[in-house]
Amino acid sequence: MAKQQTQQFKEDAVRYYYDHSDLGVKGCASNLGIGYSTLTKWLKIARENNGDVPTRGSGNYSSDIEKENARLRRELRDAKDALDVLKKAINILGK
Repeated sequence: MAKQQTQQFKEDAVRYYYDHSDLGVKGCASNLGIGYSTLTKWLKIARENNGDVPTRGSGNYSSDIEKENARLRRELRDAKDALDVLKKAINILGK
């Protein structure tokens, strides 16, 4: 549901710019409450995809394998961080 709303907002923002192009990108972005660079990026993507702005937010994975890979990468990063802390503690306590 939220993904559909995000997609709809992006498409509406692009449409708003085309309807109010006299305001410029900065003016439209300000009126929509989004950043200039965000709207610029959506406009570029829309031009490249014939008006369609694909949505891909954080936590949205295209497959279960990608989701599992992301989880394992986070787990590995956390384990490495813990190992670094332990190594530093050993060096401090060993002196």
